[in-house]
Amino acid sequence: MAGVNSLVERIEAEFAAAFQREEKLRSEKVEEFRGRQQRLEKFEQTLDRLREIWRPRLEALANKFGDRVEVQPHVERGRRSGVFEFRSDLARIKLRFAVAPDPEVQNLVFTYDLEILPILMKFDSHEELEVPMDAIDEAALARWFDDRIVSFVRTYLSLHENEYYLKEHMVRDPIAKVRFPKYAAGATLEQKGKLIYFIDEATLREYQQQQAGHEQET
Repeated sequence: MAGVNSLVERIEAEFAAAFQREEKLRSEKVEEFRGRQQRLEKFEQTLDRLREIWRPRLEALANKFGDRVEVQPHVERGRRSGVFEFRSDLARIKLRFAVAPDPEVQNLVFTYDLEILPILMKFDSHEELEVPMDAIDEAALARWFDDRIVSFVRTYLSLHENEYYLKEHMVRDPIAKVRFPKYAAGATLEQKGKLIYFIDEATLREYQQQQAGHEQET
């Protein structure tokens, strides 16, 4: 039986060692979870401070577009974002700025995503900036937002000058004899159920004078 007793002791030792490993792993996971929760709290506090960088800049963008844009802010634990949906006859335009932590909650990851449908030209659709939570260069972050916003504005304006997007939206001034996008019309006139576009008020007045002259002749 001495040999069996020795075997039992060895088996018990293996179980005890496995239990110790499990307890150690559990303790490590608990500490890891607590540490991550603490870093998430710090992440939220950091975002509360940094919003003074992005909020006025995004407000300036929204104010510039006025009623042509709808803004939908989203605030949730571990992530904040803002979605801008721009009204345009040429395309569906959606711009999203977001910030979230990396998996270890050591860094802040800022993202810029631009969606334009249909896609008829090249543009920067995605950009990221990752910064350590303990060493944030606020000036660099402000520049990143400024550059992304200017990049979007440049893209938006070029879209409204792009021949592929404008193909179905070009009209002709009957006086100036030039073609231009509908949205750029300086004046319009509805006549016999049809809308006539003019590059400015001057060509509209000349057109009306010509029409009045034709009516007098008849």
